[in-house]
Amino acid sequence: MDLAAFKASLGGPAPPGGLGRALEALWHAARGDWDGAHRLAQAQKDTAGDWVHAYLHRVEGDEGNAGYWYRRAGKPHATGPLEREWDEIVAALL
Repeated sequence: MDLAAFKASLGGPAPPGGLGRALEALWHAARGDWDGAHRLAQAQKDTAGDWVHAYLHRVEGDEGNAGYWYRRAGKPHATGPLEREWDEIVAALL
């Protein structure tokens, strides 16, 4: 699967099968389900989950908490448009 196919799946009733929790979290986030996305990101106990967790706190507007999760993920604190960061994370995790 590539980024375009992942984006196309957003119109479906559920995320595609076989994704890790971090990608499922991003799928739910794109559909406006921040709470569901957050639960999934927290459940993935690795740097991918940490990166998505950071992104979600940035979406929420909690830059301090986002910074903590970016550090755990080993990623720089993003400052660009959220849509571009979402694309970057999805592409990297696919």
